[in-house]
Amino acid sequence: MEELKISEMLKCQYELWEKHKDAWSPMKTEFARNSMLWMIEELGEAIAIIKKKGEKEIQNNKELKDEFLEELVDVFMYFLDILLRYDISAEDFSEAYMKKNNYNQKRDYDYSGK
Repeated sequence: MEELKISEMLKCQYELWEKHKDAWSPMKTEFARNSMLWMIEELGEAIAIIKKKGEKEIQNNKELKDEFLEELVDVFMYFLDILLRYDISAEDFSEAYMKKNNYNQKRDYDYSGK
C-alpha cells in the first residue's frame, strides 16, 4: 500500500465522523478536549502492551505487533480528530512540523551533563 498523506487521513477521519455524527460528539473545538483524553487513553493501552510484553516480544510476535500498531493507529485517529476540531489543515500541520523539525535539527542534544 502507498503511504497516506495527512490530508487523506484527515479526509478519512472526517468521513468516519460523518458516518457516526449522530452518536459521536460534534466536530467542534469545545469537544477537542475529549478527543485528547481518548487519545491519551489509547496511548495508555499501547504503553500497557510494552509494559506487559516488552519491546522484543512486540518485534518478534506478529500478532502482538499488529495489536500494538492498532493501538498506535487509535492514538493517531484521535490526534486527527483534534486537528479537525481545531480546524488545523494538513498544510498548517506540515508547516508547523517542518518548522519544529528544522529547529530541533539545529539543537545541541548534549546529555553528557557537561
